[in-house]
Amino acid sequence: MESEGDLVFARTRRLADIPRCDLLFVPGGVAATDIINDLAFMAEFTRLGAEARYLTSVCTGSLVLGAAGFLKGKRAACHWAWRDMLTLFGATPDAARVVRDGDIITGGGVTAGIDFALTVAAELAGEAFAQSVQLGIEYAPAPPFNAGRPETAPPEILAAVQARMGQLLPGRRAGAQMAAARLGLP
Repeated sequence: MESEGDLVFARTRRLADIPRCDLLFVPGGVAATDIINDLAFMAEFTRLGAEARYLTSVCTGSLVLGAAGFLKGKRAACHWAWRDMLTLFGATPDAARVVRDGDIITGGGVTAGIDFALTVAAELAGEAFAQSVQLGIEYAPAPPFNAGRPETAPPEILAAVQARMGQLLPGRRAGAQMAAARLGLP
């Protein structure tokens, strides 16, 4: 199986062939609002999620959790540019890098994925293990610019990024609205 960017995955299985899972993780990506309208995928995803101990996502993966009906009444993180779409699924958007609401753990944009992964590792294997992973990957963020969030980015940088992402917004919003309508949400 090949992903965007030609990354090849081996020894994969169809969701229908997986009887159950303890942790269901959804990565984000440009295709998130397409996949939420793939009814066969969503049926299998929802089946697995209903039995999973943990439902997790990073970036726009939380839109998939929402489209499956798992975020109604829950707080969730998502990439800042698409975070408001969580309300379409009855969720409360949260700007934190990692948000835990019961058995659901979500992360913001791509770099929040490391914070998210360490949070999940601590949940599954303990804080000492998560800290050893953090040290092993030398995760001690010190970004060269304070432009990683809309609130801190220079106005001209924010405007440029919003303009680029705004081109995707109509299609992504339409996909999210279609999925939300199946849940009986506005």
